[in-house]
Amino acid sequence: MHPRPRVLVVGAGIVGLCTAWYLARAGAEVTVVDRAGPGEGTSSGNAGAISAGSVAPLAMPGVLRDVPKMLFDPKGALHIPARYWPTAFPWLWRFVLAARPERVQEIAQALAVLLHGAEDRHLEILETEGAADLISHQGQLYLYRDRAHAAKDDAAWALRRAHGLEMRVLDRGEVLELEPEVSEAYGTGIFLPGQGHSVNPLRQAQVVARGVERLGGTIRRGTVTALRTENHRVTGAMIDGAPFEADHTVLAAGAWSAALLAPLGIKVPLESQRGYHVMLPNPGVMPRRPIIPADRKVFITPMEEGLRVAGSVEFGGTEMPPTPERSALLLEDLAKVYPQADTREQRPHWMGHRPCLPDSLPVLGPVKAWPGLCCAFGHGHLGLTGSAPTGALLAAALLGPASNTDLTPFGVERFA
Repeated sequence: MHPRPRVLVVGAGIVGLCTAWYLARAGAEVTVVDRAGPGEGTSSGNAGAISAGSVAPLAMPGVLRDVPKMLFDPKGALHIPARYWPTAFPWLWRFVLAARPERVQEIAQALAVLLHGAEDRHLEILETEGAADLISHQGQLYLYRDRAHAAKDDAAWALRRAHGLEMRVLDRGEVLELEPEVSEAYGTGIFLPGQGHSVNPLRQAQVVARGVERLGGTIRRGTVTALRTENHRVTGAMIDGAPFEADHTVLAAGAWSAALLAPLGIKVPLESQRGYHVMLPNPGVMPRRPIIPADRKVFITPMEEGLRVAGSVEFGGTEMPPTPERSALLLEDLAKVYPQADTREQRPHWMGHRPCLPDSLPVLGPVKAWPGLCCAFGHGHLGLTGSAPTGALLAAALLGPASNTDLTPFGVERFA
């Protein structure tokens, strides 16, 4: 092994970049490779929320009754085209099994450990790189029609509170004190004062990438076609047909990670939950913080370049083209909260691939069966939130000093 450990990070999304930053800071010789520029894939289009308190998994007890709506409601927050049902069914079955009450508690505990202090980890990077202005600290506001409507989410909020989330239930007047332009359709709010957001996720990824280079790392464009192995150890990757050797290879390729693991005999139930956003440069309204109407399942987020309306979950794999109707639904969602919003000027609608696992936990840590390989993918809706803490944990796991955090709940071995 070289005096400085050589680490190849496959994937220049925000998870791969934060991992590379912490590895480079710890003294590793880091190379990040991606077919696109830093943060230009899915990381560029997220809702911007940094939600350390989001420990409730997507699959909560009772989710089975919602599956028919998922399958048959074309306007539902989660849409599965009929032609994709056979492919999606095994994932959905695992999703339902993950909603058992005892499993939900285990998942929430694991997410609480992973996400603890997430915003501090982001600021550790951004303050070092002179870009702390990328994080806004105005909280997040969830909207409900009334108290009865809010009660349907009591179990999820109780789980979050149990893991330390600070929250305040607001009446209509208190909602208007925070956001005076919200539609009269919403009479109850839940305010999370300790949750922040990124005002420009793409710029944030680019700042982290420049930090990796400042620390001596290399960012390069290229397509990884396979992981290289020798004597049952991963020794790097094939990049554009040429071998690249590394002491450690970190797989952070998002929704494409499972395909690179399959030749090693590792099967992971990874799905692309395709998300959409619409960007309005001059919307005529501008909240101070992310607004989340609970009946619409979208995030309405103020950003440097305008107002971003992000959400929707669509199964369809990584090859199916975007569905324009899903973007159009986001504008309907916006109109429910801000009927006065001006939508005449819009940036091109965007679609990206959230890498999601049925138990809402990412795959993190060294792979026991393949020394030299470490995983960092599958964060789903919490990719931005979980990216910086993931980087810190994996740098410690690979280079030391050893962390007290047990990565077993996130191991790829759970799918064996």
